[in-house]
Amino acid sequence: MKVSEDAEARCPYRLVLEHITSRWGVLVLIELLDRPYRFGELRRAIARDGRTASEKMLTQTLQTLERDGLVHRDAKPVIPPRVDYSLTDLGREAATQVAALSRWSKERMADVTRARRAYDEARG
Repeated sequence: MKVSEDAEARCPYRLVLEHITSRWGVLVLIELLDRPYRFGELRRAIARDGRTASEKMLTQTLQTLERDGLVHRDAKPVIPPRVDYSLTDLGREAATQVAALSRWSKERMADVTRARRAYDEARG
């Protein structure tokens, strides 16, 4: 998810939008709306939807969202190590917006399917 500093300087909001709406960014934000998660719990929660994020990809996504100020990482100095992830106030605001778009997508899927079918038939 790293982009050159030039691109970030030119269009910083686009980069944040890309992070929030990335495949894993959306799922992380929506899951963290419910409650804080440990890494493994979050990975399993995302997998409930039939998607499996690699440890590397989930780690990169969490680090990116943390850098953007959307996710808080709370590392507890215990053995074994315990790290909890939660949303910041800014992250909760973004996640609420993403969740609304997700709900809209689910609610309007029948309309999208009809539109796709009509498009394919017209081109067919």
